[in-house]
Amino acid sequence: MTTDEQLDEIRELIATREELGIRGLTDRLGPSDWADIVMRLDDDEVAVVLESIPAAEIPEILEELDPANAAAILRLRPREEAADLLEAIDPDDATDIIAELSTEDREQILVAMEPEEAAEIRLLSAYPPDTAGGRMTPAFVAISPDVRADDAIVLLRRVAEEAETIYYVYVIDAEERLLGVLSLHNLVLTRPQTPVSAVMVGDPIRVRADADQETAANLLVDKNLLALPVVDEQDHLLGIITQDDVADVIEEETTEDFERIGGSQPLDVPYRFASAGLLVRRRIGWLLILFVAGLLTSQVLEHYSDRLQGVPALIPYIPLIIGIGGNVGSQTVTTLVRAIGVGEVRLSDVGWVLAKEMAVGLAVGLIMGIVGYLRVGFPEGFQIGLVVGATIACVALWSATVAAVLPLVLEQIGIDPAVVSAPLISTFVDATGLLIYMTIAGLLLLQL
Repeated sequence: MTTDEQLDEIRELIATREELGIRGLTDRLGPSDWADIVMRLDDDEVAVVLESIPAAEIPEILEELDPANAAAILRLRPREEAADLLEAIDPDDATDIIAELSTEDREQILVAMEPEEAAEIRLLSAYPPDTAGGRMTPAFVAISPDVRADDAIVLLRRVAEEAETIYYVYVIDAEERLLGVLSLHNLVLTRPQTPVSAVMVGDPIRVRADADQETAANLLVDKNLLALPVVDEQDHLLGIITQDDVADVIEEETTEDFERIGGSQPLDVPYRFASAGLLVRRRIGWLLILFVAGLLTSQVLEHYSDRLQGVPALIPYIPLIIGIGGNVGSQTVTTLVRAIGVGEVRLSDVGWVLAKEMAVGLAVGLIMGIVGYLRVGFPEGFQIGLVVGATIACVALWSATVAAVLPLVLEQIGIDPAVVSAPLISTFVDATGLLIYMTIAGLLLLQL
């Protein structure tokens, strides 16, 4: 059954108040299925669904939803019930959800929660959501270095249900500073009487709580870890970031990069719930910048209009020249922004990056230039074909050079390199490409 068919069936059950029928659907629908459906229901319909399905399944549905949508559902529930729901959700997910509530609603729910659960959320809320601290969960397993292996296994059995993961056991001292880590595999294979300090991996990979979430995600992926410990300035163990957190981070960062590359500011809500006004506000800034930059192209054309009238055969190929520069620049920027995002390149690599992209730009430029020379030369004459072909080669090289350098420079000065969007590069090389076209034409054609 498709989601649309499920939605129609549920709406019919809601309209007839068939609570047993809605509850019966839980045998066929998992949390992610319910999350997809709930996002498309009205508030009144959501309220009926939540009253009908088993209460134990609601926290799982909330975890599948975007935090803003989950928060909207919490607003429909009484304060005490909302507190119970958050207590049943992983602390890091609960923190993301409660951050979408107003200050008043947030405090009322936290007061209604168990003090220990509320304290965890307050701790996580102290860190910006896009940092490692904002992504971590305090649901980890930690033991002292003198604990024996068999006692550690007993402890794991006791806390397994509450912990985010039991595959790693962290070793801390009396002041909760991180000393080492022990995998569940090694722990099970260790002799029962052996203290964990004898088999732990000392000085494990860790990340500071104030580090960017993308840095933490890349570190966990690069090192092929199941979880990454998060510490403060004094190396106190605060929490862990797990692979499911990393999946969310990568999705968010990739979405943000694509939105910026497209010349738009990132949305704070899912596209489905973004109003037309919000989309206008996110897009108009870049569009105005690109519009102003695009005026340079018009000024170049105006400056050379008299000369172009002398050789009208050059005019039809202006869009071709502009398109070549924009396409080469867009490809280069997209590739480099991704490489910068995953930590493959930085400003110190500008030399070899520039050399590589210039080589690529020159190669593709020569190939396209030869094709352009032959294609234009037959109908227009090979003098015009030579101008067009040479311009294509030079514009491709120039566009690749600009697109290779600017992202690295902006990254170094603290500006998101994705801001060097494909539209901006395209607009810039439009004007400069025309200057190159007119310059080459002036050199090769005496009429100019």
